[in-house]
Amino acid sequence: MQVGPISDVPAQTNALPAATQNNATEAFGLSFEALLKIILTQLTYQDPLKPMDNFEFVSQLAQFSQIQQAQTANDRLQIVAAAQANLQATALLGRTVDIPAGAATISGKVTAIAFDNGEPRITVRTADNQTISNISMASISQIREGQ
Repeated sequence: MQVGPISDVPAQTNALPAATQNNATEAFGLSFEALLKIILTQLTYQDPLKPMDNFEFVSQLAQFSQIQQAQTANDRLQIVAAAQANLQATALLGRTVDIPAGAATISGKVTAIAFDNGEPRITVRTADNQTISNISMASISQIREGQ
């Protein structure tokens, strides 16, 4: 079976979210639309005297469908995880946190939450009135009620 070139496949399309397209590209080196174009090209160039087995064709379509569904589910889970992280960050407002800094530990009250590319960053005011910004949530070692 001869397959024609796929160089005319568009790099992006609005049919799928960008994250899904990136996942497909990472997994196969091709976008989901490019994979579908390959199937259509197979159908176009198949030998009419030896057509593709129906079971094989349906199996390929089912596999591509499963890939797309898994990628869509993964994208949605990432959105849920980001929303959960944002909720956890906002719950820290007014609480006292401890942040390891070398051999010492910095303690302070969370006064603000900023979001850098969707990742929450906290601002802490220490007991001696210093403000420390851009602290990752992962660096917090302990959380206490505001004191």
